[in-house]
Amino acid sequence: MQPSDFSPNSAVDLGARKAAMEREAKQRAEESAGRSNPYAVHVDESNFQAEVLERSMSVPVVVAVLASWSEQSTQVETALDNLSTASGGNWFLAKVDSDASPQLVQALRVSSTPVIIVAVQGQVMPLMQGPATEDQLRQGLGQVFSALAEQGMLPEGHPGTVAGEPGAQPEEAETPEQPEGRPVDIEAQEALDRGDLETAAATYEKAVEADPKDSESKSKLTQIRLVGRLQGVDPQTTLQAAADRPEDIDTQMTAADIDMYGGKFEDAFDRLIDTIRRTSDDERDRVRTRLLGLFDMLPPGDPRVSAARRKLTSALF
Repeated sequence: MQPSDFSPNSAVDLGARKAAMEREAKQRAEESAGRSNPYAVHVDESNFQAEVLERSMSVPVVVAVLASWSEQSTQVETALDNLSTASGGNWFLAKVDSDASPQLVQALRVSSTPVIIVAVQGQVMPLMQGPATEDQLRQGLGQVFSALAEQGMLPEGHPGTVAGEPGAQPEEAETPEQPEGRPVDIEAQEALDRGDLETAAATYEKAVEADPKDSESKSKLTQIRLVGRLQGVDPQTTLQAAADRPEDIDTQMTAADIDMYGGKFEDAFDRLIDTIRRTSDDERDRVRTRLLGLFDMLPPGDPRVSAARRKLTSALF
């Protein structure tokens, strides 16, 4: 999970989180089926420098800032994937999830989605904002590439067109008739599509019971449970209450959920560890159990979890 999916009215936007999970599931299915765009990459604050700015020194990079819950963004993404795949690597597509990377969106000065930006020679320049058809995108990118070619800003040998060299066609990957994926993910996704969090959680619970080492199912189970606990929660009110009443265990645990939901994992861990220091007996054990559960949201061996475990040991003993 990444920051942040809060809606404008400060309530947790379950639709945004569900859409993000659907995007991840779709991406995994496309990759396993060999149907993903080989010239596209998802970028955030951690890899923007390498995947966009540095890559643009050798090939143009089209940056698409998208919202996972937006139909307009989905249409633009599909059109760009089609154009990028057909280009045969003539340019790369970098996708930015606006909900997951708010700091990057702010740095790019994006106020609404979808937005298309072109990066070339380490420089970024806005292209268009709002909905666009595949033909409109082809025409807009074609004009930009042509102008950049005239200015000598494109890498040597670049044709200055969207589709690459005339007649060049990308190799078609052999794909199965139906996308593949883990059965547990497919079953859980069907439940999420119905808005049935309980059934989705139960599906992953069975998977974890069958294989306690299934870290992927553990992580998704933890995410679904967290989303369920945050239904109807107002983040600003809860965080203020947690600051005013540090002794209120339930409020501290809900505030930790909000921290986790916003990608502030270390803040969530520290909040619960501080609460453990102030409690004892059954109350302490309840908070410790919640903390251990939140650890499952991150991959095994994550340094943030390792650091929190050391702090937990110190708090307990």
